[in-house]
Amino acid sequence: MEIDLQTTEIDTVVVGAGPAGLATGACLQRVGVPFAILDRADSVASSWRSHYARLHLHTAKRHSSLPYRPFPKEAPQYPSREQVVAYLDAYREAFDLPVHTGEAVTSVRREVDAWTTGSTTGAWRSRNLVVATGYNRVPVRPTWPGESEFRGRVLHSSSYRDGEPFRGQNVLVVGVGNTGGEIAVDLCEHGARPGISVRNPLWIMPRDLMGRPVQESAIALSRLPLPVRDAVGRTVSRVVFGDVARLGFRKPAEGPMTQIVKRGRIPLIDVGTLALIRAGKVTVEPEIERFAAAGVRFTSGEEKPYDAIVLATGFTSGLEAFLEDRATALDERGYPIASASTLLPGLYFVGFRNVPTGLLREIGFEARAAAAAIARSYVLR
Repeated sequence: MEIDLQTTEIDTVVVGAGPAGLATGACLQRVGVPFAILDRADSVASSWRSHYARLHLHTAKRHSSLPYRPFPKEAPQYPSREQVVAYLDAYREAFDLPVHTGEAVTSVRREVDAWTTGSTTGAWRSRNLVVATGYNRVPVRPTWPGESEFRGRVLHSSSYRDGEPFRGQNVLVVGVGNTGGEIAVDLCEHGARPGISVRNPLWIMPRDLMGRPVQESAIALSRLPLPVRDAVGRTVSRVVFGDVARLGFRKPAEGPMTQIVKRGRIPLIDVGTLALIRAGKVTVEPEIERFAAAGVRFTSGEEKPYDAIVLATGFTSGLEAFLEDRATALDERGYPIASASTLLPGLYFVGFRNVPTGLLREIGFEARAAAAAIARSYVLR
């Protein structure tokens, strides 16, 4: 027997109760637009709660707070995972945001002059829809030949919490983005013997430059032409880290700012990984060719034994799972073509633009812009 789930009507539905969804809610509340926030988890900021324990923001707290509420004064320059979660909990409470937890969105479609959002508990009909489910929502989990033969443990970084279970073990981290770089540090601090498998060329940037967050330099230079910013980035990387080719890294042909703007690829923000590599405590390995019973064989032909493999292989947005108009709204990578869709009225995206000046800072701008556009249409309706 089919169950007739109730349909609730409201002006705006926000999907996702992470930083982007909470920021959008606060901005909508400020302009007087009725809204509801839906999230599949049983609490806000569920992704932040499940990240590995050592994680800290790589952007300064001054430029990472959400609209209308700064981080506490006592928070450090780069808040920890726990401090970010506490901030987001307090943010929700401060604005008394209407968050419906445990309500997973299963479908979103445009019907005549409104959006219908289906969920596990009912349906919503709204003039506007703001998708704020996060840049990193669904883990990317590649496979290799021979993987079933491997006797060790294989886990994605989304399941990694800390290095204690790997103490005394040989562990290969696959991927050297910011997650892979910091997990390698964490493993080393917990007495493991980590290596990093590097597939693609990458840029490496310091978190701080001359005692100040490098993010501030990116903000100061953000209005300059992209080639100029690339030149500055290349120089900073070379001066701070020297010739990283000797460590096993290759530099991309594109500049660091171009890679972020055009491809969403953030440089490795070094928080100690390179020092451990230079000290011989973390090894740099080539791409994996195949697994073996006791380890892996690399494309160089060399085989090495490992007890565990941590896949820091990234995430996708997962938007195609519920957005029925994905062909119109999403690019070939599955990310929004624009923050506001010109082809689909009332559809907005917040939190999907990786920019050199910081994702959380950008979320604040996007949330305010979406709320302002929605408020204008709300007044004129």
